[in-house]
Amino acid sequence: MTADRVPSVPDDFVVPRALITADFRLEPLGPQHNASDFAAWTSSVDHIRATPGFEGTGWPPAGGMSPAENLADLERHAADFEERFGFTYTVLDPEGHVVGCVYIYPSRSDPSLMRVRSWVTARRADLDAPLRDALSAWLADHWPFSRVSYR
Repeated sequence: MTADRVPSVPDDFVVPRALITADFRLEPLGPQHNASDFAAWTSSVDHIRATPGFEGTGWPPAGGMSPAENLADLERHAADFEERFGFTYTVLDPEGHVVGCVYIYPSRSDPSLMRVRSWVTARRADLDAPLRDALSAWLADHWPFSRVSYR
Protein backbone atom coordinates (compact mmCIF):
# COMPACT_ATOMS: atom_id res chain seq x y z
CA MET A 1 0.00 0.00 0.00
CA THR A 2 1.36 3.42 -0.91
CA ALA A 3 1.49 6.39 1.45
CA ASP A 4 -1.54 8.01 -0.18
CA ARG A 5 -3.57 4.81 0.20
CA VAL A 6 -3.85 4.46 3.94
CA PRO A 7 -6.61 2.30 5.42
CA SER A 8 -9.95 4.10 5.68
CA VAL A 9 -10.91 2.35 8.92
CA PRO A 10 -9.06 1.73 12.20
CA ASP A 11 -7.06 -1.50 12.52
CA ASP A 12 -9.41 -2.83 15.19
CA PHE A 13 -12.59 -2.19 13.18
CA VAL A 14 -14.26 -5.35 11.88
CA VAL A 15 -15.41 -4.52 8.37
CA PRO A 16 -18.98 -5.73 7.81
CA ARG A 17 -19.15 -8.59 5.32
CA ALA A 18 -22.86 -8.21 4.60
CA LEU A 19 -25.94 -6.05 4.76
CA ILE A 20 -29.13 -8.07 4.49
CA THR A 21 -32.63 -6.73 3.90
CA ALA A 22 -35.82 -8.33 2.62
CA ASP A 23 -35.12 -6.94 -0.88
CA PHE A 24 -31.37 -7.43 -1.31
CA ARG A 25 -28.12 -8.35 0.34
CA LEU A 26 -24.63 -6.96 0.00
CA GLU A 27 -21.45 -9.00 -0.04
CA PRO A 28 -17.91 -7.97 -0.92
CA LEU A 29 -17.42 -7.76 -4.68
CA GLY A 30 -14.79 -10.09 -6.04
CA PRO A 31 -13.61 -12.00 -9.10
CA GLN A 32 -16.25 -14.68 -8.48
CA HIS A 33 -18.89 -12.13 -9.53
CA ASN A 34 -17.28 -11.32 -12.89
CA ALA A 35 -19.81 -12.87 -15.28
CA SER A 36 -22.88 -11.73 -13.36
CA ASP A 37 -21.49 -8.26 -12.62
CA PHE A 38 -20.57 -7.81 -16.29
CA ALA A 39 -24.07 -8.88 -17.38
CA ALA A 40 -25.70 -6.56 -14.83
CA TRP A 41 -23.95 -3.32 -15.72
CA THR A 42 -23.82 -3.92 -19.47
CA SER A 43 -27.60 -4.36 -19.45
CA SER A 44 -28.12 -0.98 -17.78
CA VAL A 45 -25.52 1.52 -19.00
CA ASP A 46 -27.99 4.37 -19.58
CA HIS A 47 -29.71 3.81 -16.22
CA ILE A 48 -26.39 3.76 -14.35
CA ARG A 49 -25.14 6.90 -16.09
CA ALA A 50 -28.34 8.68 -15.00
CA THR A 51 -27.95 7.54 -11.37
CA PRO A 52 -26.84 10.27 -8.92
CA GLY A 53 -23.11 10.00 -8.43
CA PHE A 54 -22.41 8.58 -11.88
CA GLU A 55 -23.49 11.48 -14.10
CA GLY A 56 -20.49 12.77 -16.00
CA THR A 57 -18.07 10.23 -14.51
CA GLY A 58 -17.53 8.27 -17.70
CA TRP A 59 -18.64 5.07 -16.03
CA PRO A 60 -19.66 2.76 -17.43
CA PRO A 61 -17.15 3.50 -20.19
CA ALA A 62 -18.61 4.55 -23.54
CA GLY A 63 -16.61 1.88 -25.34
CA GLY A 64 -17.53 -0.76 -22.81
CA MET A 65 -15.12 -3.19 -21.25
CA SER A 66 -14.23 -6.74 -22.08
CA PRO A 67 -14.95 -9.47 -19.54
CA ALA A 68 -11.18 -9.62 -18.89
CA GLU A 69 -11.07 -5.86 -18.20
CA ASN A 70 -14.08 -6.21 -15.93
CA LEU A 71 -12.30 -9.02 -14.05
CA ALA A 72 -9.24 -6.80 -13.54
CA ASP A 73 -11.53 -4.08 -12.17
CA LEU A 74 -13.15 -6.53 -9.74
CA GLU A 75 -9.72 -7.77 -8.64
CA ARG A 76 -8.68 -4.14 -7.95
CA HIS A 77 -11.81 -3.58 -5.86
CA ALA A 78 -11.19 -6.81 -3.94
CA ALA A 79 -7.60 -5.71 -3.23
CA ASP A 80 -8.84 -2.30 -2.01
CA PHE A 81 -11.25 -4.12 0.33
CA GLU A 82 -8.51 -6.42 1.64
CA GLU A 83 -6.24 -3.39 2.22
CA ARG A 84 -9.14 -1.64 4.01
CA PHE A 85 -8.78 1.36 1.68
CA GLY A 86 -12.11 1.18 -0.17
CA PHE A 87 -15.10 -1.11 0.11
CA THR A 88 -17.05 -2.37 -2.87
CA TYR A 89 -20.06 -4.60 -2.44
CA THR A 90 -22.15 -6.43 -4.98
CA VAL A 91 -25.93 -6.08 -4.60
CA LEU A 92 -27.73 -9.42 -4.85
CA ASP A 93 -31.47 -9.96 -5.08
CA PRO A 94 -33.13 -12.60 -2.86
CA GLU A 95 -32.46 -15.24 -5.55
CA GLY A 96 -28.74 -14.38 -5.56
CA HIS A 97 -28.61 -12.51 -8.89
CA VAL A 98 -26.31 -9.50 -9.16
CA VAL A 99 -28.50 -6.42 -9.53
CA GLY A 100 -26.11 -3.63 -8.58
CA CYS A 101 -23.00 -2.42 -6.84
CA VAL A 102 -21.99 -0.17 -3.91
CA TYR A 103 -18.71 1.76 -3.67
CA ILE A 104 -17.43 3.25 -0.40
CA TYR A 105 -14.17 5.14 -0.98
CA PRO A 106 -12.36 8.13 0.51
CA SER A 107 -12.70 11.36 -1.42
CA ARG A 108 -9.62 12.10 -3.52
CA SER A 109 -9.65 15.74 -2.42
CA ASP A 110 -10.43 15.05 1.26
CA PRO A 111 -9.60 11.54 2.54
CA SER A 112 -11.54 12.18 5.77
CA LEU A 113 -14.74 12.23 3.68
CA MET A 114 -16.06 8.86 2.55
CA ARG A 115 -17.88 8.98 -0.77
CA VAL A 116 -20.62 6.44 -1.40
CA ARG A 117 -22.11 5.59 -4.77
CA SER A 118 -24.46 2.83 -5.77
CA TRP A 119 -26.23 1.62 -8.86
CA VAL A 120 -28.80 -1.01 -9.67
CA THR A 121 -29.85 -2.44 -12.99
CA ALA A 122 -32.62 -0.76 -14.95
CA ARG A 123 -34.73 -3.87 -14.37
CA ARG A 124 -34.41 -3.33 -10.60
CA ALA A 125 -34.66 0.48 -10.58
CA ASP A 126 -37.24 0.04 -7.79
CA LEU A 127 -34.27 -0.72 -5.49
CA ASP A 128 -32.50 2.63 -6.01
CA ALA A 129 -34.20 4.39 -3.07
CA PRO A 130 -34.39 1.39 -0.68
CA LEU A 131 -30.69 0.66 -1.28
CA ARG A 132 -29.74 4.27 -0.64
CA ASP A 133 -31.85 4.38 2.56
CA ALA A 134 -30.47 1.09 3.89
CA LEU A 135 -26.90 2.11 3.10
CA SER A 136 -27.28 5.47 4.81
CA ALA A 137 -28.54 3.82 8.01
CA TRP A 138 -25.92 1.04 7.84
CA LEU A 139 -23.05 3.48 7.41
CA ALA A 140 -24.30 5.64 10.28
CA ASP A 141 -24.92 2.71 12.63
CA HIS A 142 -22.16 0.21 11.81
CA TRP A 143 -19.19 2.08 10.35
CA PRO A 144 -16.68 4.44 12.01
CA PHE A 145 -16.87 7.22 9.43
CA SER A 146 -17.41 10.73 10.75
CA ARG A 147 -18.22 12.18 7.32
CA VAL A 148 -20.08 10.46 4.49
CA SER A 149 -21.29 11.86 1.20
CA TYR A 150 -23.73 9.70 -0.71
CA ARG A 151 -23.08 10.82 -4.25
